[in-house]
Amino acid sequence: MKKPHFSTLAVHGGNHTDTGHNAVFPPIYTASSFIQTGLSHPSDFGYSRVANPTRYAYESALAALEQGTYATATASGMAATALALELLPAGSHIVAMRGVYGGTHRLFEKLRAQNNGLTVDYVDLNDLEAVTAVLTSNTAMIWIETPTNPLLELVDIQAISQFAKQHQLLTCVDNTFATAWNQTPLTLGADIVMLSTSKYIGGHSDMIGGALITADEALAKKIDFAKTTVGAIASPFDAYLALRGLKTLDLRMHRQCDNAQQVAQALEGHPAIEAVFYPGLSSHPQHALCQRQMRSGGAVVTIQLKGTRVESERFLGRLHYFILAESLGGVESMINHSASMSHGSMRADAREAMGVFDTTFRLSVGIEDSRDLIDDLLQALDQEAS
Repeated sequence: MKKPHFSTLAVHGGNHTDTGHNAVFPPIYTASSFIQTGLSHPSDFGYSRVANPTRYAYESALAALEQGTYATATASGMAATALALELLPAGSHIVAMRGVYGGTHRLFEKLRAQNNGLTVDYVDLNDLEAVTAVLTSNTAMIWIETPTNPLLELVDIQAISQFAKQHQLLTCVDNTFATAWNQTPLTLGADIVMLSTSKYIGGHSDMIGGALITADEALAKKIDFAKTTVGAIASPFDAYLALRGLKTLDLRMHRQCDNAQQVAQALEGHPAIEAVFYPGLSSHPQHALCQRQMRSGGAVVTIQLKGTRVESERFLGRLHYFILAESLGGVESMINHSASMSHGSMRADAREAMGVFDTTFRLSVGIEDSRDLIDDLLQALDQEAS
């Protein structure tokens, strides 16, 4: 048969035959242990920290979507990030994209730097001269986040992956904002994909999870050993919820990305807005890379308002459909105040150096009617501008 298209993979991925009762959808196996038939007949599942049928079905679907051969589902996106760092020796050096997610920065700088001597340089990964300038003898990985959170800068995955291979470095791509629907980093040369599956994979704001995916057999063995050893696993129930959500990923991403494009176009040039960040706009400095590397501009739009935090709070108070909340990627539209939420753990000067201010807001555009979302934003902005 021909290789299935994305929407077919999303629906049928992980649908292994249920040997118990032939259920259409993989059931939740909450067992911690499984009966062994004998010493000479080991089963596929013995202890759920090592492998679990529900988690395995979900992991199989993730691997297929990301064009990998192995996936492990973790308890959160940050657990997946931490698991990727287990592949590196103590005292390693990482080169990371400038403007990474605040939680990633916190893990790098406030935990791993103190506990195992990790050092990190944050540069524009599209500037290979800048990357070369910070390489050291113990550089072990390039951490790619594209699009970045929240300013939606892009990284040329293929170019930096080729560079990394030339220098015998691992590449790990945080593909949370894009998902495999928008881009598949493994096919562009990356070694590992990291996902916070709490976002678009689950899609319904009802579970926390993460994942690492690779197509490299040697890396898969190392990740699996580290996962089993430290126990960085997703629960069967969260795996079930994420797999259920994944079935509609194609439909949701089509709607959310189309809505985001319309929202970005409607907001660009508004007198109350200082800047609109969205790779799908021709005004975005990396729009050409977006067209080459991604299917769309994504489902996140970031805006910087004019004025101060006072005006920003008034703007928030006038919104009806955009919910002020942490996270993103759910079917409902959300607005995030980056300075106090996603990047709240960073010092103010560090946030502002990367372009995140008290007037910066990240819009996670949902599946509602785009006309209602645009009307909601414009009425809140127009009152501020008047």
